[in-house]
Amino acid sequence: MKKQISLLSGILFLSFGVFAQVDKTDWVEGYPDGCTSITVGKDASFDGSVITSHTDDSHRTRSWMDIVPAMDHEKGETVSMYKRVPVDSFAMPTYGHYKIGEIPQVEHTYGYINTAYPSLNDHQLAIGESTFGGRATLQSDEGLIDCQRLCKLMLERCTTARGAIEMADELTKEHGWNDAGEALTIADKNEVWHFEIVGPGKGNTGAVWVAQRVPDDHVSVNVNASTIKEIDLENKDYFMASENIFSLAKDSGWWDPEGKPFKFCYVYAPHSRTSFASRRREWRVFDLLAPSLHLDPNAENHPFSVKPDTLVTLEKLVSIFKDYYEDTPFDMTKDMVVADKDGKMVKSPLANPHMPYDANKLFKVNGGWGWLGERTIARWYTMYATIIQCRSWLPDEIGGVEWLAIDNVATSIYIPVYGSVTDIPELYKTPGRPNGYTTKSAWWAFNRLGTLTAQRWGEMRYDVDAVWNPWQQELFDNQKTIEQKALNVYDKKNPEKTIQLLTGYTDEWGNKVVDKAWELGDFLWTKYDEKF
Repeated sequence: MKKQISLLSGILFLSFGVFAQVDKTDWVEGYPDGCTSITVGKDASFDGSVITSHTDDSHRTRSWMDIVPAMDHEKGETVSMYKRVPVDSFAMPTYGHYKIGEIPQVEHTYGYINTAYPSLNDHQLAIGESTFGGRATLQSDEGLIDCQRLCKLMLERCTTARGAIEMADELTKEHGWNDAGEALTIADKNEVWHFEIVGPGKGNTGAVWVAQRVPDDHVSVNVNASTIKEIDLENKDYFMASENIFSLAKDSGWWDPEGKPFKFCYVYAPHSRTSFASRRREWRVFDLLAPSLHLDPNAENHPFSVKPDTLVTLEKLVSIFKDYYEDTPFDMTKDMVVADKDGKMVKSPLANPHMPYDANKLFKVNGGWGWLGERTIARWYTMYATIIQCRSWLPDEIGGVEWLAIDNVATSIYIPVYGSVTDIPELYKTPGRPNGYTTKSAWWAFNRLGTLTAQRWGEMRYDVDAVWNPWQQELFDNQKTIEQKALNVYDKKNPEKTIQLLTGYTDEWGNKVVDKAWELGDFLWTKYDEKF
């Protein structure tokens, strides 16, 4: 049995980059194949939005999404808690969930968009996520709450970021955290916080956590590494933490109050700072938003947040999430060159930043596989991605909008899903994995397109961009118009007409982009048939 567990852990680590425990150094492998989250304060965004975001970079997680409505509950009801485990008995790798306990239900729960990591509720509370692992000895199986369940509970029960953090403290004190180290980027209509949480130690119930607010005129990022360093709990506007944050560190011998200053990331997740897979992404996001800072791409630490050189637009965020270090020294395709018709060495049309890691060495591509190697922001194994706007000047039914893309962002398009919608297209609710290929799933439409485009990236990406870029701009340009229509029919006491209008708009564009993804894939097969 021990050999089987060891083999399974090795397969998971090698194939999917999920965390693996390394007992000799007491750390949980972060997630080099994991998620990227960018946050934007309201005075740093183009229109006053508070923004959080997320790329769910794992093909094991859920490939479909749906809308969970607001509900009232009877006294004495409970909420089931589950443990997530890898399952390989289906046609494609996935996660299974088995029940490990229950916690009391509340009287009323809010509606929310139910992505793999629930992301936006109908009161404009929004969440992004990124795993950083942390010390292996901190993870405890005694707890009931993991990251996906905590996101769900926050959205069901809270309307503000601070309230969500305070609730997380209460619930994990009583019921315990059973997951690896996680960062949640939590936004509401006024502010955005980074919340980092780890377990209380093997055999214990509880959690250790810290939260830092992003200044309103700053941007921040989490890319599978703990980023919170020094904390000032006297400054309640910007810092919050669990009661045991210092005592556990001291008792475990990880921090000496008489020695170096307390830095959360080095105390509870020191190895997450060593990964180029993480810190290179930190540098790239900040360098694209604040190039005037001239940050060092090789630095072990970057600021927790920076002031962008210009206000951050939706278009800029989309371009960052599509980024793969092109035209930098870290471009993973820079060594793949061929001679053109004039004998000049140019990048091969086969050069592909979205290749599996095991091809890097074969083609002498910059960087390498694994935790210490390179990885780009855009990845072929992204399941879905979100950019979420929260806006205080609009009614909740209109103000919270999740821009949702499926599969690899570099070959996908974001559509608007408002936090108040009552449904999304059936294609988005149909599982693409784990049961295998089906044309009834939105995920397969975009995965097929992304996989195909990667075969001749140097040529096909331009065909894809020629279609998606104008459509993406049209969606952004249409936002004021559709929202004004929604406002024109808005009635605070009876908002159904507004909700119906926005639900219809999401449905229209959701079906439209999936149809075009299939069509575009067919076009590429035809145009490049003789080049394969």
